[in-house]
Amino acid sequence: MQQPIKPIIGITCGDLNGIGTETIIKVFSDNRILELCTPVLFSNTKLLNFYRKTILENAISWQNVRDFSRLNSKQINLFSCWEEELEITPGQLTAAGGKYAVKSLFAAVDALTKNQIHGLVTAPIHKKNVQSEDFNFTGHTPFLKTAFGVNDVVMILFSGNFRVALVTEHVSVSEVANHISRETILRKLTILNESLKKDFSIDKPRIAVLGLNPHAGDEGVIGKEEEEFIKPAIKEAKQNNILAVGPFSADGFFARQYQNQFDAVLAMYHDQGLIPFKSLATDEGVNFTAGLPIVRTSPDHGTAFDIAGKNKANESSLRTALFECINIINSRKEFAENRKNPLRKMVPSHLANAEDE
Repeated sequence: MQQPIKPIIGITCGDLNGIGTETIIKVFSDNRILELCTPVLFSNTKLLNFYRKTILENAISWQNVRDFSRLNSKQINLFSCWEEELEITPGQLTAAGGKYAVKSLFAAVDALTKNQIHGLVTAPIHKKNVQSEDFNFTGHTPFLKTAFGVNDVVMILFSGNFRVALVTEHVSVSEVANHISRETILRKLTILNESLKKDFSIDKPRIAVLGLNPHAGDEGVIGKEEEEFIKPAIKEAKQNNILAVGPFSADGFFARQYQNQFDAVLAMYHDQGLIPFKSLATDEGVNFTAGLPIVRTSPDHGTAFDIAGKNKANESSLRTALFECINIINSRKEFAENRKNPLRKMVPSHLANAEDE
């Protein structure tokens, strides 16, 4: 049987003073990961060495590369994004910490656009110190939307079969209602539905939609958004063969664990969806950007300056983000093959692959 080609996965360093590099070192100290992918770290030798000294038990080693045609599939590959000397101050919010996190991200995205890597895992950045003329974004998600020229994307946080998607992302609570419209909700539902099929191999996704207001508006008594925007969007989605249900009152929905009955939950704003998600899916949550032509995942935590450089960071979320990046790449390949040959889905996999034996 023909063996699948290992995907080449790029990993950015994130904020130099956060926990990103520490979690990267811990994840790649397990050489078994090299059986699943060929990793390319977009970082710097001195940065890796600095944090390697803070971790007593690590077995990480790498080769430096400048030419993507010379990647070693049996070793970690380090693409050095800068050569100048930098002061690394774990736990501190500095201009350099953000500036060089962006350098790492730009280099990785350049490699993606040239098909030199197959997927991307991003370590956390801090939204304040990355701001510049070159990077005027509130995070990875809006930047990647612009970089790849797509009309819209959806942020999905997931752990196993628990998936929470957002209509609005990093928007002030006072501005959330201004960003809620029938068109926006329908667009997010369309992207989410397609992603569940293509990226998560779910044939007929069931999507729960949360209301914006307490008690989902109580039929218009507490806010009008449900009646004017959310319900019409759900109705139109159903007409477009999207199985969307709601709107649900957010507090009762998660309290009754209704999320277990759906393939994804569409929340109206950041904290509405992510507070219950991060409370229920500890340590191994993954952030995924749906709607991009490339696969990008990240851990579901931030820079964690309070524990940076102290060998206290838990690498589970980054490891899971790496695994899920690989899984989604494979799901997209299978989805594309099934679209080319619909009969393929009807044939057991061991028979479908018999021609390769």
